[in-house]
Amino acid sequence: MLNMDILQLLPIAKAAGAAILKIYHDPNQSNVVDYKADDSPLTLADQAANEVIVAALRKNFPETHIISEEGKDIPYEVRSKWETFFLVDPLDGTKEFIKRNGQFTVNIALIENGKPVMGVVYTPVTDTMYYGQAGKGAFKQVGDAPAEALKVNQKAENRIAVRSASHASHEEEEVLNKYGVTDEMSVGSSLKFCMVAEGKADLYYRHGPTMEWDTAAGQAVVLAAGARMYIGNTEETEFTYNKENLLNPGFLVLGF
Repeated sequence: MLNMDILQLLPIAKAAGAAILKIYHDPNQSNVVDYKADDSPLTLADQAANEVIVAALRKNFPETHIISEEGKDIPYEVRSKWETFFLVDPLDGTKEFIKRNGQFTVNIALIENGKPVMGVVYTPVTDTMYYGQAGKGAFKQVGDAPAEALKVNQKAENRIAVRSASHASHEEEEVLNKYGVTDEMSVGSSLKFCMVAEGKADLYYRHGPTMEWDTAAGQAVVLAAGARMYIGNTEETEFTYNKENLLNPGFLVLGF
């Protein structure tokens, strides 16, 4: 693993969150548009956060490559040779940002040999940080309070599923029935992974498309908390990164 500690990523995520909030709370930007049009508040927030993250990562880890939503056009012939790289979504939760419900996040993950080995999911509006590192566990920190260790529930019955606040599918129902889900909760962005990591939910299934930067940090956190994540709706193939097409297939997260 790259010679670094997950704690080195926390101030970077917080600085990106501050850049987002400056635009989010700007009264001149109050009419948030629902598309990433040029110069929209959402686009400006994306770009501002991305600039903060990329600059900090390049300064602190100059030899480690970066793939981000705002800089995604790196040819596969180039990045396929990368064993280690950062995978960044500077602002995850487009619809949550537009709705102004606060459920959007800053995501930073470190990928090694296709697997997320550490990740940070930061919610700027509530100043809540979720982070996890392979072999070292997962944690949640709110503001300046001490960090709390996270662990999945391991529930055998009466399971709770976390579902998207903005997306849903018929296929989800079949999976939830298969695993004996009796209740559900809804939340936006990468916070769905975090709900499983802290034991508030037991399962997260996503049928619809996502991009690699949407899931990497959340997966790192939930795996560090003891969960498993698979491609599709069966427990057969582990979910990995740096595919030729950065579009993700469906996936299943199990906290038991």
